[in-house]
Amino acid sequence: MPVGKKQLHPDFIVLHPSRGLFILEVKDWKLDTIQNINPSTVTIITENGVKEVKHPLQQARDYALAVNKMLEKDRALVQQEGKYQGKLIIPYGYGVVFTNITRKAFNESELPAVFEENLVICKDEMLPSTDAGEFQQRVWDLSAYQFGKTLTSSQINRIRWHIFPDLRPKQQFDDDSLSDEETPKPFIPDILKIMDLQQEQLARSLGDGHRVIHGVAGSGKTMILAYRCQHLAQVSNKPILVLCFNVSLAAKLRQTIQDKNRVSRIKVRHFHGWCMDLLKKYDIPRPDSREYQGEDYIEELVQRVITAVDAKLIPAGTYGAVMLDEGHDFKPEWLKLIAQMVNPETNSLLILYDDAQNLYGEKRDKKFSFKSVGIQAQGRTTIFKLNYRNTAQVLGVAYEFAKEVMQPTETQDEDQQILVEPSSAGRQGPKPDLIRLPSFKHEVDYLAGRVQQLHERDIPWNEIAIIYRSNFMGDRIYKDFQQAQIPIEWVNADSDSRNYHPDEQSIKLITMYSSKGLEFPVVLIPGIGFMPDQYGHGTPEEEARLLYVAMTRAIEQLILTSDRSSQFTSRLETALGKLV
Repeated sequence: MPVGKKQLHPDFIVLHPSRGLFILEVKDWKLDTIQNINPSTVTIITENGVKEVKHPLQQARDYALAVNKMLEKDRALVQQEGKYQGKLIIPYGYGVVFTNITRKAFNESELPAVFEENLVICKDEMLPSTDAGEFQQRVWDLSAYQFGKTLTSSQINRIRWHIFPDLRPKQQFDDDSLSDEETPKPFIPDILKIMDLQQEQLARSLGDGHRVIHGVAGSGKTMILAYRCQHLAQVSNKPILVLCFNVSLAAKLRQTIQDKNRVSRIKVRHFHGWCMDLLKKYDIPRPDSREYQGEDYIEELVQRVITAVDAKLIPAGTYGAVMLDEGHDFKPEWLKLIAQMVNPETNSLLILYDDAQNLYGEKRDKKFSFKSVGIQAQGRTTIFKLNYRNTAQVLGVAYEFAKEVMQPTETQDEDQQILVEPSSAGRQGPKPDLIRLPSFKHEVDYLAGRVQQLHERDIPWNEIAIIYRSNFMGDRIYKDFQQAQIPIEWVNADSDSRNYHPDEQSIKLITMYSSKGLEFPVVLIPGIGFMPDQYGHGTPEEEARLLYVAMTRAIEQLILTSDRSSQFTSRLETALGKLV
């Protein structure tokens, strides 16, 4: 794998929690192909003639030093005291593996003069019949020292975060921003921004064919999608389609996934916008807004695309890969349409699913099989139960509040939608707040004061979101914050996707529906007293799921406010009371 911004390519990197980091260069040379060798270069005979290359031990050493230098920029990976103060928290070693030279042949050659014996592993020392303990000792001998300490899982993740930037959704730390003379800037990559080993294994091994990932909120499903999309963009010339349901998530995915050099190949769109694009591209009349309105317009829009695909007016199979985020938001007939758009040569379809976040009015008992809509899920599903996004405190309150309407599915039939119970990854944080106030106006005033306080504590404006349920709430908050000159962006789900600018330094004001798929370090949710059914928006069960989704957008801190007693206020107080 390419390491760091300089894209170094060591053959193997071995990370052991107590022994350290080992860089291995592998050579398939034979003794009779080595023409000349000195401490810096080797002349070898190849099929294309004589070639001079860098000494592999020097090459491995340079890689090891580069990795060490990169990791030392993170203060959390540097020893702060003691004999090794200022050094990396783990030792590192390097060596060369000869796959076609035995130890006996090595010893009898001239190689020992330019290769330290303990830094070489030979062909006969890594056979299937080799004693595992002996081979392990060979690896340990590559390092001349050890610290006697064992890495924590958090430290391991930090090291992986730095070494493999492709395991995070986007570059967040510019290694070139520091000169060698500068003191390293304090930087803490969050566990959220690195795949766990299960996710990494899945992301790297995803081949063609249909794949379904069932994952709880915050389990890293979107990270897998981003990795897969970036990988395909590098290895394939076919167009890639990424779809989701809501506009704001499409904007966030576009920012996360799209490489500026590959805009034409990767298309990120919300589903109904994509349907509109197809009708326009193939000159098919769009529904008349005077004849169809609201949900009827949406239904007719999609139906016209389905009809046109069936009639071959819109060609099927036009995308080398299709990826669908928040697949639980999609009706069966929509999924069937999307499955038809995958090129049969690649048959590459990835669907991310969390039935707990199904919010868009479909009856909970209206089940369908993936097979019935053309999705080949059997034997191709993965389940993610660990929630990395939220602290144990945020997830604990959210799930305790909503667990009555989120009972896990008993069947594990891969051809069905399943509801997975979330488990916390164990990250700790502050207990969520539930603030009772005299009126909604007091709630808005409280939010204004609280966000200013948070910003004074160095939390950027764009890391704060206010997630609301009813239109009057958004309207009141937006007007009052503007008057108070607090930077705020009202993310309107019904407007063009360009209305959401994730990097813009402003608080994000967003509906509960539009918050799906997004995450923010700090989330404030006002108006709890108006839920579940103050305005007849939905059943108490649907509203509970909606509030669960809103609460689980919070990475670190969750603040809720209410101006009256309600069913949800009482349930939240009970959930907070149970939090240990």
